[in-house]
Amino acid sequence: MSSHTPHHPTGRAGDARATSPTAEQVRAARLAAGHSTEQAARLVHMDARSWRYYEAGQRAMHPAMWELYRIKCAMQAATG
Repeated sequence: MSSHTPHHPTGRAGDARATSPTAEQVRAARLAAGHSTEQAARLVHMDARSWRYYEAGQRAMHPAMWELYRIKCAMQAATG
């Protein structure tokens, strides 16, 4: 069985390299959504201390967590 995926940008599954957001991107997204650090953290099932570490640049947020946060923000915006 081939790992070739014709609709994937690189043609192979698993080759897309997502990157972690910068601290500035994390903070800007949270502020744009109107969330406190506690609300943002709760939305993606983490503690507020971890979120503060991401915004301070002390830790890098996993790309999947970043994607989840952005998806959930979009869903909230769409439902009003």
